[in-house]
Amino acid sequence: MMRPRFVLSLVISVFGISGIAADWPTWRGPTRDGISTEREFPTQWSATENIAWKVALPGGGHSSPIVSGDRIFVTACKESTQERLLLCYSRDDGKLIWQQTVLTAPLEKKHGLNSFASSTPATDGKFVYVSFLDGKRMQVACYDLDGKRIWAQSPGEFHSKHGFCSPPLIDGDLVIFNGDQDALAYLVAYDKATGQERWRADRPNRTRSYCPPIVIEAAGRRQLVLSGSKSVASYDVATGQQIWVMDGPTEQFVASLVYHQGLLFLTAGYPTYHIMAIRPNLTGNVTKSAVVWHETKGAAYVPSPIAWGDCVYVVADGGVASCLDVKTGKRHWMERLGRHHSASPVAANGLLYFLDDDGAMHIVKAGTEFDVIGKNKLGEACYASPALSNGQIFIRGEKHLFCIGAKAANR
Repeated sequence: MMRPRFVLSLVISVFGISGIAADWPTWRGPTRDGISTEREFPTQWSATENIAWKVALPGGGHSSPIVSGDRIFVTACKESTQERLLLCYSRDDGKLIWQQTVLTAPLEKKHGLNSFASSTPATDGKFVYVSFLDGKRMQVACYDLDGKRIWAQSPGEFHSKHGFCSPPLIDGDLVIFNGDQDALAYLVAYDKATGQERWRADRPNRTRSYCPPIVIEAAGRRQLVLSGSKSVASYDVATGQQIWVMDGPTEQFVASLVYHQGLLFLTAGYPTYHIMAIRPNLTGNVTKSAVVWHETKGAAYVPSPIAWGDCVYVVADGGVASCLDVKTGKRHWMERLGRHHSASPVAANGLLYFLDDDGAMHIVKAGTEFDVIGKNKLGEACYASPALSNGQIFIRGEKHLFCIGAKAANR
């Protein structure tokens, strides 16, 4: 049997994300599903206890922190100057190493639960990629680890009354962005080293969505799968050619997909709410054949699902969490956690970490019985998803970046 860290290292190699297993280099971590294979993370803290460090952020945002080696990267918007920032901190003590203004532009119209810096950056251990809205255009940029800009591109216009969020996805030598919008919509892939456009795929339904695609191995091929714009669709990651599409189940999507035990798990959306398990091993229009099971009760719009063992877990925006069987959708439990949840859960060592908007982390033991082992309060509003790395938990609050746990161990 392969050891867990070897498996994670193999996955990182396959998906093109370099770095040690303890890194958290992109939205939802190294395998893009919120899972860490590490075993030791804190389960108790407060606003003053078990905090390795806490640093004030120069601007707001809902993007998550990412971790690469001894550095933490996070984006922010300084509203007084209209600057969109990329920030680099030391993971050892929280000291600001460098700060770059990616762009300066008027603040866009947005939903009250969105921010002006919602796209989580991504790194391959050599470069950091970011995305922001610049007026009516999406702007993406690449920086090296010392803060030098390497390239910048604009994939095109972006129109959405709810604002912007399009986290970069790194795969091999590509960096990929979701351009779903209420106009001419697209998926676009750039050469991550040069910024040269490699392919572009049309997104025909012309409806805004805010989640990055994921890359999976299914049916003997590598698939780029994206929920959004009135559909769930799969593309060849190397060319952008569509493999299959499932119409619906709703109009808009925010939560990311999760791939587990050969199935894709979805929670959405607006105007109707759904939890689904989908087969990814088909071709063509799979609307009538892809769905393994379908639930509507307890679905989330913003928080992404998470899977552990034979269960998939969803926390609805209103704070009610559910545990469902992976294969059948049978609901094992449904219980209230926080008042409201925007962050997506993360998991390690059989524990699920659910962060609510009031800054309380609810730690639930994975399983078919509801078992809360802890609830820890930071005393600050939190809307961003946590990052897990090397025994520490990184949480972006409304005003501060927190490092929870002991000082970083040797890496």
